[in-house]
Formats: sequence, C-alpha cells, structure tokens
Amino acid sequence: MTTVLTERLADRGWLLADGATGSNYMRMGLKPGEPPENWNLDKPGRVRELHRQFIEAGADIILTNSFGGSRRRLMLHGAADKAVEYNTQAARLAREEAEAAERPVLVAGSMGPTGDLLEPLGEVTVETAYEAFAEQARALKAGGADLLWIETLSSEEESGAAVRAAAETGLPAIVTLSFDSGGRTMMGIKPEDWPAVAARLPAPVAGFGANCGVGAAELVATVLGIGRAAPDDAIVVAKGNCGVPEMVDGEIQYSGTPSLMADYARLARDAGARIIGGCCGTTPEHLRSMREALDSHEPGPAPTIETVMEKLGDVSKLARGIDAAAEAKKRRKPKATV
Repeated sequence: MTTVLTERLADRGWLLADGATGSNYMRMGLKPGEPPENWNLDKPGRVRELHRQFIEAGADIILTNSFGGSRRRLMLHGAADKAVEYNTQAARLAREEAEAAERPVLVAGSMGPTGDLLEPLGEVTVETAYEAFAEQARALKAGGADLLWIETLSSEEESGAAVRAAAETGLPAIVTLSFDSGGRTMMGIKPEDWPAVAARLPAPVAGFGANCGVGAAELVATVLGIGRAAPDDAIVVAKGNCGVPEMVDGEIQYSGTPSLMADYARLARDAGARIIGGCCGTTPEHLRSMREALDSHEPGPAPTIETVMEKLGDVSKLARGIDAAAEAKKRRKPKATV
C-alpha cells in the first residue's frame, strides 16, 4: 500500500520525527496541570514556534499539539466540548509551519490514550473510546493532517478502537505502544508480540513501533524485539525519551545529552527503525544532533544488547532475555497432586 510515508521513505530509507511537546512547552511557560491543548487557542504563536524549531532542527514529521485532545481526556479539564476546535486548530498550526518550510514536512495528527481503562478491566466500553477517537481523527484531518499518529497506548483493545477511527478518515495511521521498565506495556504486551497484535487490528496500519517508556536504551531494546518478529517491509517507529527521567529539585528532568541522543538515533536505525524521533525531554537541540547523526550514518548490523547498554544505559531483564514475570508465574503454579 502506497502512502505519504512510503513515498518519502523511498527517497532516503528513513525519516526523522520531532521531539517532545509537553516538556518543551513547560520550558516555554506552560503551567503545571494546564493541558497543552489550551495553547492551540490561547498561545498559537508558541505552538507554531516549537513546530518551527523542530523543522529547523531537521524534522521530516511534526506531531500536532493534540496528544490529550480526545473528548475523554479533555473531560479531566472540563473541556470536552472543545475537542473538535482544539484538534482542528492543532492541525492547522502545524500545517502552516509545514507549508512554510523549504523542504517537505509531514503533519502527523497526534492521538494519545483516552486515559480510561476499557472493559473488562474498566467501565468504559471500546465503542465509547472509538467514538472519542473518531471525533478527534476527523478534526485532525479537517485541520490538514497528512497522517494520524496514535501513540503511548498499552492495550490491543484501545489500539483497535483508535485504528478503526483513523481508518474511517482515509488517512494512513502510525501506532506506537509504550513499554515500561519490565519490558512490557502496562497491559502485558511484549515487543515480540506487537507485530502480531498490529496485524490483527481492525484496519491495516502504515507503521508501528514504540514511544516514550523509560529511556533511550530500553526503547532501542524494544525495537530490536519488535524487529525480530516484524515483516521485512514493516515501517518500524522509534520515538524514545531523552535518556532517563529523574526528579531534580521537585521537577522531572531527563538525563539525555545531544551526544547520547545521537547514539540512540544511530542504534535505533541499525535496530531496524525507519522512522526515528524523540519523546519526553527531547529538545530541538537534541533533535539537531539526531539529524546530523542520521545524515552521516552508514547503517550497520543490528546492535547487541551489550552495545546498547554500553552506549545508552541499562535495560530491563526481559530485554536481556530474562522473563522474570514468566518465571514468577511458574513458581506460583501449584504442584500437581497424585
């Protein structure tokens, strides 16, 4: 299936996605607890400024300021009735900066989790989640998004609801899960399982992969796991946090330097990722180093876990081949009686 992504990837083999939204807005004055989506209406100049900075740093794909823009998520801030307006404006602002760029830049409509636990673990139905995603997807398309970027999910059920909603717009969709310190998503999906899960979603996706999580090292290890089970022609996505989050003087800071993120970009590419970007903590400065690293990089064989740990830091036991959860389950299994 030919999409805007496959057309762009045919030219170079990889694309650079942008960096963080929320953590950069905080540096620009976003107040604690304030939803970033407010800025689409209240401070559109700052939203455009960050898009512009990422484009100038080398981003081929910029994500709209709409991660928490579904009706369900906005309910937490009493702004559910602004979902369409927020998302349409988010896409318009990104579209304006993409059109002003001197080279092709794709606008990806960001769609984060609803924040709900779906049935049977929670009370919210898959259909309710789908309706929220569908409203958001339609608004992002109306604002000018080239594709939809479904990110930071953890379950097959919510991913399915989002993908079904995205498919109805006719836009290609990317889906990324977030894997935690145990090497799995919150709902237990392992990297090696993700390609099979993605294949049985309600509609085909243009690409899939991982974002956020606990740091650049674990993200690359996750991509290695995904790659072992993914089809050869899969568009695998890596969008990792800028190093490891740390609490410093009451604020979350990220340990990653531009040099570390350059190493991350090269290792992610060698691990099989074709779209590479940064998540929480990744500034335009970090992204510029990533672009320079990828522009000059000659792809090599997939890195070993030892190489990943040497360059980026520690990884989970699961990434090292130790399934602690499975072993614990075996130990809890009652012995058969005669």
